[in-house]
Amino acid sequence: MTERQPSRLLLLPVLMACAWPTISLADRYRVTQHDFGGVGLLQTPTARMAEEGMLYFNANRTEPYSRYSVTVQPLPWLEGSIRYIAITNRDYGDEAFSGDQSLKDKAADLKLRLWRESYWLPELALGFRDVAGTGLFSSEFIVANKRFHDLDFSLGVAWGYIGNRGDFGNPLGVFSDKYRERNTETEGTGGDFSFDNYFSGRPAIFGGVEYQTPWDPLRLKLEMDGNDYQSEPQSNNQDQDSRFNVGAVYQLRPGIDLTASWQRGNTAMFGISFYTNLKNSGPAKLLDPAPEPRRPLSTGVSGSQVDWADVSARLQDNAGFSVEQISVKDRELIVTGEQTTFRNEAQGLGRASRILDNSTGEGSYDWYTLVNKPRGMAVSETSIRPERLRELEQNRVDMAAVRRSTVTATPSVLDAEVVHNQPLDAFDYGLSLGYKQNVGGPDGFILYQFLGRANAEYRFARNSWLRGNMAVNLLDNFDKFRFEGSSELPRVRTRIREYLTSSDVVLENLQYTYTQRLDRDLYAMAYGGLLESMFGGVGAELLYRPHGEDWAIGVDANYVAQRGFRQDFSFRDYKTFTGHVTGYSHLPFYNILLKGSAGRYLAGDYGGTLDLSRRFGNGVTVGAWVTRTNVSSEEFGEGSFDKGIYFTFPFDAFFARSSTSQGTIAWNPLTRDGGARLSRFYQLYDMTNAADTDRFNDGFRTLRD
Repeated sequence: MTERQPSRLLLLPVLMACAWPTISLADRYRVTQHDFGGVGLLQTPTARMAEEGMLYFNANRTEPYSRYSVTVQPLPWLEGSIRYIAITNRDYGDEAFSGDQSLKDKAADLKLRLWRESYWLPELALGFRDVAGTGLFSSEFIVANKRFHDLDFSLGVAWGYIGNRGDFGNPLGVFSDKYRERNTETEGTGGDFSFDNYFSGRPAIFGGVEYQTPWDPLRLKLEMDGNDYQSEPQSNNQDQDSRFNVGAVYQLRPGIDLTASWQRGNTAMFGISFYTNLKNSGPAKLLDPAPEPRRPLSTGVSGSQVDWADVSARLQDNAGFSVEQISVKDRELIVTGEQTTFRNEAQGLGRASRILDNSTGEGSYDWYTLVNKPRGMAVSETSIRPERLRELEQNRVDMAAVRRSTVTATPSVLDAEVVHNQPLDAFDYGLSLGYKQNVGGPDGFILYQFLGRANAEYRFARNSWLRGNMAVNLLDNFDKFRFEGSSELPRVRTRIREYLTSSDVVLENLQYTYTQRLDRDLYAMAYGGLLESMFGGVGAELLYRPHGEDWAIGVDANYVAQRGFRQDFSFRDYKTFTGHVTGYSHLPFYNILLKGSAGRYLAGDYGGTLDLSRRFGNGVTVGAWVTRTNVSSEEFGEGSFDKGIYFTFPFDAFFARSSTSQGTIAWNPLTRDGGARLSRFYQLYDMTNAADTDRFNDGFRTLRD
């Protein structure tokens, strides 16, 4: 047993609530969730898949189990779920260790569509429950679905938990005797893949029917269970008076489902699901200023007649472009700066072009060029013909024609006449609320903390700045957090209790950063200070990212020391070197980013991390990582190796004002020392996203917004 990592996973229902109005009742045959999380009936899954991008948060109670799960549909053919189960009639451990805490189990599930339903053939899916967890509820299944009007029938065969009834001998036994019996022992560290157990043991038949009633909000379910509840984990067998379960799902409002059912012939179940689609565009940006109105165009305004300081202010306020310099080269007007407001660069480009047109008049320049220079690094330049935009407004050309005449390229060095230099705005600050939690530990299922945060930044130059973040405890129950855990490795992360409970006022980070574009596609960053809550030190990163290409490669090196538990300026004795070589590749489908890293981790172990993420058109990202190092499963401890999932949400997906800011919610089932990475505040790959022309093209539809 071990302490859990602070996570903000349970904030998902709050974020999802922001998108409720975007869910519609129009689809009578929308899918619903089963008890364990995932599309299905009650205890069993079906072959159906949710719409691409759907996200669900589920909670339900069936004596003696309370289940909490998050299900996401990152790809049309892939469903994933993570889950906590509280086994409320079993103790977490000895009373002296965990009090009256009930036993908790965590797991991850996967389901893959094998083919879609056709006129003759059913939909077919293959799935794995508890694919790499403790194995208490592990199962494998194949299931098919066929719809007849308002009736949707499912039929499947399952091994393991879902098939514990064991209706017949395993037909796979003809290939190997290992399939005839299933190993039900749960010894070891858990968290690894039990390949030898997959599809083993006696399977059972399961299935049922889902009926969409004439009243759209109401769905009825009848299920034949494949489990007889006589092989429950922890010898927790349950009486079953009937193999058939019945239930109803009522859509309380778009985005909320309530479920009630009668299971095992003797037990009631009640549940709730919150859901939204991560692909939703979010609320209308009512707090954004409207694009600057088109003014009557004068003919050929001299540059000396233009109030460039006023132009710079309007570019910042209306186009979100923080100007560094405005210059002229022949008949090209060049504005250098940074897009700080609009996530889609094309939206800022369209607004900026209108402002420049209004200021300089018709015929003054053949090209408007915006050089995007985030944090002092010139990453991309975009040139657009102003007459093309005028023709678009007059519906004389379409958006595709404008895109063909818009040039994106690596910034070049030009001998241009500077007409305006914008003074640097050196100081910035902000206030915000924060939240931390510790889930599933022996001291309490949810230990929480609400924080007040103050951050400030002082810029010595556009590529050189000092940033800090201080947090004050407002409300928490961390006084219950007493479990310290253990480790056979240097304690680089498992001292988490001390970091969370030692002080009510903490300096979360204080970092000086310097960036530089070294060559055409080569970027560098050096940094030093209190880099994260547990480590401080110095480091540097190099990134080679060719403009417009779908790949990049970087390297980082860091020398760090462990910070004091109070998160002030004190340090502990532990010091180490950590660094990685990282390759990035955008796969040619579904906007998937593949990231692979190899190097040395904080505990001195060597290995690699594989990270796969899917970015939707609105900027929301769903990702997962796995880390393997030269630390054995026994040395690593519970969980066997480091892994987790994360969601990155752009703020403007939930609020009525555009923003380039974003937040990340990560779920790491266990906090261990093996495979631990330095949590750096800045990453060059993220800072140079303007080099991604695919991202620019995806947002080009916002040119007129």
